[in-house]
Amino acid sequence: MALKITKPFWQALGLGTLAGLRSMSAPAVTSQILSNHHSKELENSPLNFIQSQKVAHALTLLALTELVADKLPSTPNRIKAPVLTTRCLSGALAGASIYKAHGGNAYLGALLGGSAAILSSFGAFYLRKATVKSTHLVDPIIGSIEDALVIGSGYGLAKAA
Repeated sequence: MALKITKPFWQALGLGTLAGLRSMSAPAVTSQILSNHHSKELENSPLNFIQSQKVAHALTLLALTELVADKLPSTPNRIKAPVLTTRCLSGALAGASIYKAHGGNAYLGALLGGSAAILSSFGAFYLRKATVKSTHLVDPIIGSIEDALVIGSGYGLAKAA
């Protein structure tokens, strides 16, 4: 089946937003999309690896592992520099891959995905803190709700492609 990315701008922003919520979600969703809908635009580029079924499975496994790791007390805040950098790069990879697969400029896709990841990292961090404080629910419960949002949004983004 041919890849039909009709709105790469919004998909790059959406994937970047996912990266800000769960860093591995954006590359996993992107790889699932592109491994099932190969793009000739990616074939001779450094981003071609994202179209591999093996990569898609590995990234999905990492994304599922992250859902558990997020609830551990030893997990650092998403706005700490190393974690934020990872989320930014994750969003940039997803955005670049989607833009390039559509025949667009990978650098613009990376900029959109990375920027969205940074913004959503901060937004989700402060929203989660405020929700825990105002609802008096334990953080892992709010994190699980966030997981459901990530999974649903990722599914929606993958289905739209």
